[in-house]
Amino acid sequence: MWSICKKELQQFFSNLTGYIAIILFLLVNGIFLFTLKDGIFDFGFATLEKFFELAPWILMFLVPAITMRTLSDEFKAGTFEILQTKPISKWQIVLGKYFAILIVLLFVILPTLLYVYTIKNLSVTGSIDSGGITGSYIGLVFLAAVFAAIGLCCSGFTNNAVVAFLISVFACLIIYFGFSALSKLPLFANGFDYYIEMLGIDFHYRSISRGVLDSRDLIYLLSVIFLFLLITVKNLHKK
Repeated sequence: MWSICKKELQQFFSNLTGYIAIILFLLVNGIFLFTLKDGIFDFGFATLEKFFELAPWILMFLVPAITMRTLSDEFKAGTFEILQTKPISKWQIVLGKYFAILIVLLFVILPTLLYVYTIKNLSVTGSIDSGGITGSYIGLVFLAAVFAAIGLCCSGFTNNAVVAFLISVFACLIIYFGFSALSKLPLFANGFDYYIEMLGIDFHYRSISRGVLDSRDLIYLLSVIFLFLLITVKNLHKK
């Protein structure tokens, strides 16, 4: 499993793709947070709330771009058949690739701690809401992990990387924001709106971002990750 993880990391960082992903994430966030209107400087107080509102939407496109070739290229190049001859299980293949994606995403998210340092030094009192920011970062890591599981799953259904990317973006959008949008329909205004909203990732991400680590939110996110990894394994058994 770890040999697969190592191979994926070497492939990702052996060309400019990995570095471009990190730079783009920082660049897009930096432009929206520090230069455009209604950014951090227009808020009037030291907070990274804007960043944690914006980051999921960027990850929604960035993560599928990272995962789209993970399994689709194996099918296209015929190397998946070689993997099947090795003494490793389907779970080991999937987890090896999944952990490699998670490590890449950690490299993408970690440099954003520079934003925390910047905001702290720019604040009048020299302090920020450390508890809320810590909770938000935990939520962001879990959100990236969920998107990674969805992207890996979608990559296993096709040998076309572009198709895998489009399906992944659509699936991430629906699972993240779809249930929240659905709950706002007048049809569900009789109390069901709350329960429908709970089915979406956005509800649990916002809950963790408040700085409160509720076990129900963590169980939900871990369950979604396991579900998509299980679907991926089941799909590989059919190949």
